[in-house]
Amino acid sequence: MTAEDNLAKLVGFAPVAGSPNAPVSGWAADMLRAAGAEVTLIEGPEGDRFDVFATFGPRERAGIILSGHMDVVLARAADWASDPFTLTERDGRLYGRGSSDMLGFLACVLAVAPEFTALSPERPVHVAFSYDEELGCLGVPALIARLDSLCARPWGAVIGEPTCLEPIRGHKGKAALGVEVRGRAGHSSRPDLGLNAIHGMAEVLNSVIETAGALEHGPKAGDFAPAWSTMQAGVFSGGEAVNIIPDRAAMEIEVRAIPGVDPEGLLAPVLDRLAGLRAKGYDVSHAIRSTYPAMALAADHPLAALVERAAGKPSVAAVSFGTEAGLFERAGIPSIICGPGDIARAHKPDEYITRDELAAGTAFVRTVVSRAATL
Repeated sequence: MTAEDNLAKLVGFAPVAGSPNAPVSGWAADMLRAAGAEVTLIEGPEGDRFDVFATFGPRERAGIILSGHMDVVLARAADWASDPFTLTERDGRLYGRGSSDMLGFLACVLAVAPEFTALSPERPVHVAFSYDEELGCLGVPALIARLDSLCARPWGAVIGEPTCLEPIRGHKGKAALGVEVRGRAGHSSRPDLGLNAIHGMAEVLNSVIETAGALEHGPKAGDFAPAWSTMQAGVFSGGEAVNIIPDRAAMEIEVRAIPGVDPEGLLAPVLDRLAGLRAKGYDVSHAIRSTYPAMALAADHPLAALVERAAGKPSVAAVSFGTEAGLFERAGIPSIICGPGDIARAHKPDEYITRDELAAGTAFVRTVVSRAATL
């Protein structure tokens, strides 16, 4: 099947993040087996979602990973000019949810997969397809945890996020925290008899604002915009009516950390404030929604040189969005981000990838594998 054929199939599965993914993961596994790979489906803790890991060639030798996620963000059909889950061509553009982010890369990998053994007869080529990346890289940790039982430690990983085939060597890490504060309801005329949960949560919000301001004066990494770690409150809810003392408030907080800074560690001032609320009688709970580390590949690393040659472009030090690359790097596998399509089209109506970009992505995958075989 061509990359365009593969892309049409992948888009048609409507593999929205947070949903069971057996149809798309099973199909990808079958395609990789038919191409000659040894394939393992890795069940996630949810029980209805699977990562796919495939190896072409001698798994006892160090090889390279081609990595991407199978899930896409939700799409509202009313916002699209065509069905978001039917690949539709218009003037050389292939429209469909996930076409750029990042089913296009998966389609290219699957198109070239039958050639992998011939392109790299002495070194293995691994394919790693994950689930629920769009929810905060939730699926790939199960795959990474199994790597040592599946193959010799890979020497590098290419994460094919849509970068216009521009190699990217770094990104910030992230942690998302959900907080809930419960007080005591009552009539607004007697605040002395209630415990206002929104007022309690305001103290947490103040901590977020204070910490965000302090981070601007903290460690900096000049390759990023902004150059410092950041924190923000993204969602705030609570209350039922103006004359009812609210007994519940909730907030979602996000931090983005430069390399060398632990994203979860940045949340310490907020967690300290939560402890203070408990002392005032509030019932407080919190949970980490998602987390992944920053990544930074040295400019002179052999993986950077290989991917730059394959892409025909110099690498860029850093981008603002995050990927699974940080998790591979934390596991000791040097990683770089490079793939067809454009992140600027992601998560929007009428997302597309061009036929030329898909062809370039296929050539890129073929060149990466053949060059990696010589290292």
